[in-house]
Amino acid sequence: MSAKRGNIMDERKNNLLKVIVETYIKTVRPVGSKALCDMFNLSSATIRNEMALLEEMGYLEKNHISSGRIPSEEGYKYYVRNLMEPEKLTGSEMLQLQKIFANTDIELSDAINKCMDIISDITNYTSVVLGKSSSDNALLQINIIDLGNNQVVAVVCTDKGNVENKMFTLPNTINVKEVIKTSEIINKMLVGTPINDVSKRLELEVKPIIKTQIQQYETVYNVFYNAFNDFVVNNSNIHVTGKTKIFEQPEYSDITELKRLANKLEDKNLITKMEENSNEDEIKVYIGEETEFDSNVTIIRKKYHINGEEGTIAVIGPKRMDYQRIVGLLEYIDEKIDNRKDNNGRKED
Repeated sequence: MSAKRGNIMDERKNNLLKVIVETYIKTVRPVGSKALCDMFNLSSATIRNEMALLEEMGYLEKNHISSGRIPSEEGYKYYVRNLMEPEKLTGSEMLQLQKIFANTDIELSDAINKCMDIISDITNYTSVVLGKSSSDNALLQINIIDLGNNQVVAVVCTDKGNVENKMFTLPNTINVKEVIKTSEIINKMLVGTPINDVSKRLELEVKPIIKTQIQQYETVYNVFYNAFNDFVVNNSNIHVTGKTKIFEQPEYSDITELKRLANKLEDKNLITKMEENSNEDEIKVYIGEETEFDSNVTIIRKKYHINGEEGTIAVIGPKRMDYQRIVGLLEYIDEKIDNRKDNNGRKED
């Protein structure tokens, strides 16, 4: 959601929505017309009319407890696309981050982790670093070993010499020969595919084929999907900080909501899916459903490249996230990563 797009409103509505969003982010209180009258030098009736129009457009919604309005999910999206400006770091924040990047005794990847730890501390949001090699493991082969008594071991081997084993107990209705046959189809079609892409190709290309050849193809498909998925998770470089920080936000005061989100933050498989796959070299903002993680959060993330490797830095917070501040912080870290790479390059020259 980095590009500015969508229907642009007139200046007054833009200014009004910007103030309402930023006020609600800071106060967590619905914004009423009275508080806005003096600021805009407009009558209460005019403010109420403009707020009603913003509500009609889907950018504001009523709060049941108060007569004021709060931003809707669409309101946050419009704000990010068209109104939000990255906030400059404070001197203290800049100094903390500069000290880490200036320490050449620390590997750049470790410096990134430490800086994201600081972001979690100063914002009370959850930070994530996903490291990933550009020369990823590619599938060499997958073998099925029949242990008898309906038990099999799936052995995933990669071109880098990594091997991962996973044991499965098959239902009595599944013939081991069908599992072995499926492994042969996979080896014929997917050898050489980067491991991170195997699950996608497994579903889009292999599943339709085994559907016509294997009786209980869904069960057999799941054996291989889980084997490849475990390989990706077990070999991912994941650094998560502040898993409980986000729960200090009032949005998660409900114990059921808290438990649900806590379980997701412990799920390595879900966390690895936060990887930024876009080739665009800019910060991306995903709000609500578009995060594909949880409908009640915002994820702001950026891809980075170091020493032939790529990864993702991300911050998870409520939809009422301090967008200006987080985008400003991630821009600063991205700039420091580039500076450190440039300096290292000059030393090597």
